[in-house]
Amino acid sequence: MTPAAEAMSAADEASRGLGVELLEHGEGAAVLRMTVTPAMVNGHGITHGGYVFLLADSACACNSHGPVTVAAGADITFVAPAYEGDVLVARAEERTRHGRSGLYDVTVLRGDEVIADFRGRSTRGTTPKESG
Repeated sequence: MTPAAEAMSAADEASRGLGVELLEHGEGAAVLRMTVTPAMVNGHGITHGGYVFLLADSACACNSHGPVTVAAGADITFVAPAYEGDVLVARAEERTRHGRSGLYDVTVLRGDEVIADFRGRSTRGTTPKESG
């Protein structure tokens, strides 16, 4: 695991508070896991898409290279529903980096079944806490 990934994971209270676990991380890649809890299920009896998005966004491997990097945008396509008790795994891959920007693909799976496809765009910069 890269030192930047370790530091980011250790400071990520939002993901850790929801039970998101960092399984693997390297330069431009990450694998995270989350079990769907009763609190994550919406009125339709399926996992709220916001939690699936959070898992994919947390897996985005843009911070593996060292400088502080934040999301510039993201798109997600929900392919299949997830349910309470499902174990979801997000696999992130860096597609390209150029200058301050990067593109990342994340696939969210339940076993071998694709639940969602996510494309994230990142930019290097500072967080509000660092700049002020």
